[in-house]
Amino acid sequence: MNPAVFVNAELLRSYVGSRVRALIQVVRIEGETIIGNSTDESQLVVKGIPTFPLTKFVEVIGLADSDTSIQADMWTNLGDTADTYTYNQLCQIVNGEYKILFV
Repeated sequence: MNPAVFVNAELLRSYVGSRVRALIQVVRIEGETIIGNSTDESQLVVKGIPTFPLTKFVEVIGLADSDTSIQADMWTNLGDTADTYTYNQLCQIVNGEYKILFV
């Protein structure tokens, strides 16, 4: 089993080469690359494209291949609204003092 760590754009740089999961707001699609806003309002690049249309908010799971990009292998549509504040707080908690419970 290879768990994926919850990250935002700021935390992504700590997990390059690791499996991560992130919530993004899709801004635009350029070929097989998606440009989106992370829950901390920084931009992320997600490589790969699902075989279904994307909603405004998606959670991606994949390999952090740089400090600003993820090579996604799993996509979950979350609809046109999402609580980005709470998701960002979750990222902070699971990478803070409670990290041992989640990794």
